[in-house]
Amino acid sequence: MSRTLYTNARILTANRPDDGEPWAEALVVDGERLAHVGDAASAAAAAGDDAHTVDLGGRLVVPGFVDSHTHLVMMGEALGKVGLTDARSLEVIQARLVAARRAAPDAPRLFGRGWLFDSLPGEPTAAMIDAVVAEVPVYLDANDYHSVWVNRAALAELGITRDTPDPLGGRIGRDADGEPNGILYETAAVEIVWPHLASVASDADRDDAVERTLAAYLAAGVTGAVDMAFNELDLAAFRRAAERRGGRLPIRVAAHWLVGNTGDEADNLAQVARAAELATETADEPWLRVVGIKLILDGVIDACTAAMKQPYANGSNAELIWPLEAAAPVVQAADAAGLQVAMHAIGDAASELALDAIERAVAANGDRPRKHRIEHLEYAAPGTAERMARLGVTASMQPVHADPAIFDNWAAMLGDERADRGFAWPEYVAAGALLAFSTDAPTAPHQALPNLYVAATRASALDPAYPAVHPQYALPLAEAIGHATRDSAASVDAEPLRGRLAAGLSADFAVLDVDPFAEGDAALLGANVVRTVVAGRTEFEA
Repeated sequence: MSRTLYTNARILTANRPDDGEPWAEALVVDGERLAHVGDAASAAAAAGDDAHTVDLGGRLVVPGFVDSHTHLVMMGEALGKVGLTDARSLEVIQARLVAARRAAPDAPRLFGRGWLFDSLPGEPTAAMIDAVVAEVPVYLDANDYHSVWVNRAALAELGITRDTPDPLGGRIGRDADGEPNGILYETAAVEIVWPHLASVASDADRDDAVERTLAAYLAAGVTGAVDMAFNELDLAAFRRAAERRGGRLPIRVAAHWLVGNTGDEADNLAQVARAAELATETADEPWLRVVGIKLILDGVIDACTAAMKQPYANGSNAELIWPLEAAAPVVQAADAAGLQVAMHAIGDAASELALDAIERAVAANGDRPRKHRIEHLEYAAPGTAERMARLGVTASMQPVHADPAIFDNWAAMLGDERADRGFAWPEYVAAGALLAFSTDAPTAPHQALPNLYVAATRASALDPAYPAVHPQYALPLAEAIGHATRDSAASVDAEPLRGRLAAGLSADFAVLDVDPFAEGDAALLGANVVRTVVAGRTEFEA
């Protein structure tokens, strides 16, 4: 097979100073790997006379993005739902539901996603939906995917009545008379709504969702993804997707098995054992691997369900979904099995618990290779970054969650100086912890470039009318790209062969139609990916 020379480009390699040069002019692909990355003359010599040449017209090339915290099937499903993030009043939300119902009058259910708590006049209720769509069940995912807002028909379909108990770690919203009011928080969404909707969806529905996700990611320059809530149905859907392509997926997928707290230690450990079994089974698969487990320790700040050391502005606080006595045995078992442990921890009480559990696992299991992670870290107490660095724990964070257009309610729920330390990415860099950037799609847009705009500016990718919030926490664009490529790959790969552009590594890269380094960070908001190459193969071309 002849080599391919990609030339006439401005190439950001994402190399660290000890790895090689930060910029190049051309690269040579030989099979699935990069044979050479350097200046135009040396690349042409390395390619040889019989190489196929691709002139990139002076465009910017970056390593393929690795979305290191995402929900792949849910993302594909969300791409087919009514978008509500920019619907900033109840009237606009209702109008969109009416329009969607008119467009699909025979659909057995209506789905929406992305609504924000501060778009509504108080707590969401079923009556607000029933005023416009009452004849079919309606399910509306909150922007953070930690709450589901439903109508009366959906409550009936779910079998939720005044006698239904709140699940461990969740809450069924109720009116003054104790009747379910249409809002389901945390595990009431995860353990009641999600399984029900999975049971009424078909394999064909999931296959469609997977294909939407793969196409969307390739068009966004994403060459790898790390799922953070994988289950048996998701695994089967992605295996079918690989089978349709002769055993290969167009992006690399690593998955964390979602382990729910059942309140029974034996049941919890059985979930870990299943993840370990699948990790062994998929260890040598290049395109689809189970690498670890995921625990959701707390909720979200916007709904006051994240576990904080100090109460919210309204005086409330939230219980941990996984108390330490329940989490520690699970983390220890996963660590002993060589699994990566990823823990959702948005509040400072949750991140402290996560590190306590990891320390117990280290003490119990001794010195062994490990690369655990904490997800989100939206507010973490001073000293958390340093403690993570000492333990080798990755800070997995999502710049788009700090978008100023959705920040006001977040800050108002804290109501004090804690809001001034939200999403403090430079703390982790300064402490020496690995910082991996991702999107958490579908809780936020899946596109990498708007995500990087927020990272580099702390301004809004959703609405430019909002001023930047905490610009002191912005990171230089080249550094932000490194966190979304090189460091995201390192967060999940024991021996990273992806995420930067150097000889011997995988030929995973994206070509952009504009150069924000020349035109300014704002160019990211209008930029498009025109080519995505995965393992040497062009998987997307505009």
